[in-house]
Amino acid sequence: MIIKNITDLDLAQTLDCGQAFRWKENEDGSFTGAAHGRLLTLRLCEGELEISGATEEEYRDIWENYFDLSRDYGAIRSALSGIHPIMAEAAQFAPGIRILNQDPWEALCSFVISQNNNIPRIKLIISRLCESFGDQIEGQWYTFPSAESIAQLSPDDLAPIKAGFRNRYIIDAAQKVASGEVELEALRTAPIEEARAELMKITGVGVKVADCTLLYGLHRLDCFPLDVWMKRAMAVLFPELTPSEFGEYGGIAQQYIFHYSRMHPELFSAG
Repeated sequence: MIIKNITDLDLAQTLDCGQAFRWKENEDGSFTGAAHGRLLTLRLCEGELEISGATEEEYRDIWENYFDLSRDYGAIRSALSGIHPIMAEAAQFAPGIRILNQDPWEALCSFVISQNNNIPRIKLIISRLCESFGDQIEGQWYTFPSAESIAQLSPDDLAPIKAGFRNRYIIDAAQKVASGEVELEALRTAPIEEARAELMKITGVGVKVADCTLLYGLHRLDCFPLDVWMKRAMAVLFPELTPSEFGEYGGIAQQYIFHYSRMHPELFSAG
């Protein structure tokens, strides 16, 4: 199927910016990935989004929301650009970034795995997790295993995924989610500090992993995750601002700043 008049979407900027880890770019520039238990291939050309692997009903029910396509990112960029000249430059540098509506459990587990890790290795660990404990969709693609299924395992059972010390954190997260001790869906509307504190009940989950889960898994667009790189970017580019000053769309601002900073390493050179 083809969706026309798509604006403010760049597949590479959105799918390979560190917010999701189960998308792969193909030689022809299309992207294939698994989400919400389904396999999808996407190609974007001149405002037309070609989707293979989904019906029109599935697009309306799942994928339009997953890619946040009903939100006016142009208006958001305009509002953010008024905050600071460098914010305006960053927003215009990568206007195709959108914040995905991912499954909350998958986002939580993925960002637990992301701790002290790099993107290629995160993708490998998640791929092994899905292959070992998910259900086969097609070929080498598998569903993301549920919290309930992982909760039945021990850290030793996760040895094949080679996540190291994170195995214990994954099991604890799964057990707390599966038991209802941490109710992920309730965190969509809870006050942000309360939602963050709930996630931090999980062993190994600190502020950064909690905020990533809230932003990428629960679409709390006011969340502004701060890792070492983003703290440096804020100190260099916006020394007079705090994350809260980016307002209700701070999470989108964070993605613009992160991508802009990653693509301009000269801004952070010692000299």
